[in-house]
Amino acid sequence: MKNLRRLFLSTTAILAFVVSASAQKNYLKDADNAYAHNQYFNAIELYKQAYTKVKKADAKSKILYRTGDSYHKINDLKGAETYYQKAIKAKYADPIVYLNLADVLKAQQKYPEAIIEYNNYKKLAPSDVRGENGVKSSELAQQWKDAKNTPETRIKVENMVLLNSKESDFSPAYADKKYTSLIFTSTRQGANGSIDVTNGQNHSDLYEAKLDKNGKWSTPAQLATTIVSKMNEASVSVSRKGDVMFMTRCPEAKGKQLKCQIYVCKKQGPSWAEPELLNFNIDTVAFAHPSINIKGDVLYFTSKMPGGYGGADIWMSTYDKKSKSWGQPVNLGPTVNTQGDEMYPFIAEDDKTLYFSSNYHLGMGGLDIFKTEKDASGKFSKAPENLKYPMNSAGDDFGIIYEGKKVKGYFTSNREGGKGSDDIYSFILPPLFFNLNGTVVSAEFNEPVKNAFIHLKGSNGDMFEFKTGDDGKYNFKLKENTTYEVTVGTDKNTVSKTFVLGFLANKDMGKLTTVDENESKDFVKDFVLTPVKAEIRFPAVLYALGKAELLVDPTGTDKSNDTRKPLNSKDSLNFLYQTLMDNPTIIVELQSHTDSRGSDAKNQILSEARAKSCVDYLVNEKKVPIERLKFKGWGEKKLLITDAQIAKAKTKEEKEALHQKNRRTVFRIVSWDYVDPNAPKTNKPVYKPQVSGEENSEELPDNTEAQ
Repeated sequence: MKNLRRLFLSTTAILAFVVSASAQKNYLKDADNAYAHNQYFNAIELYKQAYTKVKKADAKSKILYRTGDSYHKINDLKGAETYYQKAIKAKYADPIVYLNLADVLKAQQKYPEAIIEYNNYKKLAPSDVRGENGVKSSELAQQWKDAKNTPETRIKVENMVLLNSKESDFSPAYADKKYTSLIFTSTRQGANGSIDVTNGQNHSDLYEAKLDKNGKWSTPAQLATTIVSKMNEASVSVSRKGDVMFMTRCPEAKGKQLKCQIYVCKKQGPSWAEPELLNFNIDTVAFAHPSINIKGDVLYFTSKMPGGYGGADIWMSTYDKKSKSWGQPVNLGPTVNTQGDEMYPFIAEDDKTLYFSSNYHLGMGGLDIFKTEKDASGKFSKAPENLKYPMNSAGDDFGIIYEGKKVKGYFTSNREGGKGSDDIYSFILPPLFFNLNGTVVSAEFNEPVKNAFIHLKGSNGDMFEFKTGDDGKYNFKLKENTTYEVTVGTDKNTVSKTFVLGFLANKDMGKLTTVDENESKDFVKDFVLTPVKAEIRFPAVLYALGKAELLVDPTGTDKSNDTRKPLNSKDSLNFLYQTLMDNPTIIVELQSHTDSRGSDAKNQILSEARAKSCVDYLVNEKKVPIERLKFKGWGEKKLLITDAQIAKAKTKEEKEALHQKNRRTVFRIVSWDYVDPNAPKTNKPVYKPQVSGEENSEELPDNTEAQ
């Protein structure tokens, strides 16, 4: 955050800073003078020399504190930690030293130690909410850092090594609507201007890199000399068309204290025209970090203008076409701005979502990146949301930009593991891949079933159909944040190697969801189908002895709960009814058979009557269209077990059981083509084949341009 503070929080100036050459040089006075003018790099060395000269304990403790604070201002956290601790040991009177020490510890991910110091500050300054907020933010930071399988942890963050230098590189901005040109700020070797006494680094200049066809950024090069000067230039924002650029420039003049201001410059061929100062700037107030909206008529920026909420605030100005000037800045209000620093705004292309950095809203340390949204009235009333880890870190995270509507872009961080002081990082939300796979097999022999219809219905309205091949397998690509139902359907062409008469569909349904899934996943749903045979059996239908009346068997037993429960023949027919509902196009023939006892004629009449009684029940009580039902009695013509086989049974009970198997009611499918003419007209679901890539069809390419 060296450049962050240097280019905004500090005063930019070349002062007539004269150091006395006499033997009685006043190091303390010179140090205080450097500290007051934000020349922290010089102040550190002067305070160290002054410390050896002063005698009073309170003066020594103050020097230790200011040395630590100077280290803090140039983001040397270890130096700041050391001297803040020395100041506490020397009994520095102001409790702010505990708060600053806690902030430094938190910025180094020393969260338990930071909590201790925040609590120490709470005891000494109970009315200041920064102590309590520090404790809360440290606890949250630990949770976010350790979180697993969350939407935030899916984001992939990488250091842009090819763009970064060993110095500070920060505040990236897209320079064209295709996102193939990137302008950023750097203090790398080769920058114009002398060493900045604020932090000992080079002055900052603007650099540009371009994306080649292979997706790699070119070696950064300085912008035109009309833009780059011996002053500090930083933090640009380019219009959607790429023809207008807003920038921060910090003028310098010998013996004067000048503030950073916002300038605008227009494209002239391949270069840029001379920057012009925006009309709302006040030379006694710092302005920085511009962000222009997609229409080009609202500019967001950072300032310490009067009427703010404490530190640096985010403001906005609207362009007046009549006067051709920018309107009076308006503060974004207390939802965004606090008594701390809110900086580096970025307005997304939806002209609704605002990203910014803050060191006051609950965060992980230093500056964290937050987002908020406009309400219907155009005000940013939604409570800021921390982007959490890994977008945020214990260090300073700021200067974020997004590539259109994608969760993709760049930001700045001085987190551990970087190449330089401030580095540019890329971020992207990798797509999640969800697959639904399954196999349809026969209930007998476990054979693959081909030409089964797999229907997929999503909560987002998607409806897809897949027909299984010879292997019985199917596959669908699923979308994120969607709940699905998957079912199976059949027709006369749904067959397997053994069973060529078809298969019955059923009400088996798979339910699955990708909602709250933050890792790619394969779902599996297999289906087992009942094959169609010349004679399809279902639970036994019982009749009164020698009659066709459907019967409740008083001796039947349901042993599921070790209790006796009568078995109802209508329950068996209800099974058949459900089969008819699951397969709405089939026409069936119920066939009834008797055993061999009794005369052929009587058995024939009885079997026909029994088959008809089944049909009557389904038609009269279950309201199945008569056109879907046929019946036939076979008497004793189709015995499953012959009399000779039954005669070999050893006991009477065994013989009776075999006769019972011959007394059966079964059905067969005679047609797959039934259409109910009386069915009410409904919007029948329209399933379509899933096309590769269709699972992401709602993500349309952003090739529109604001008018």
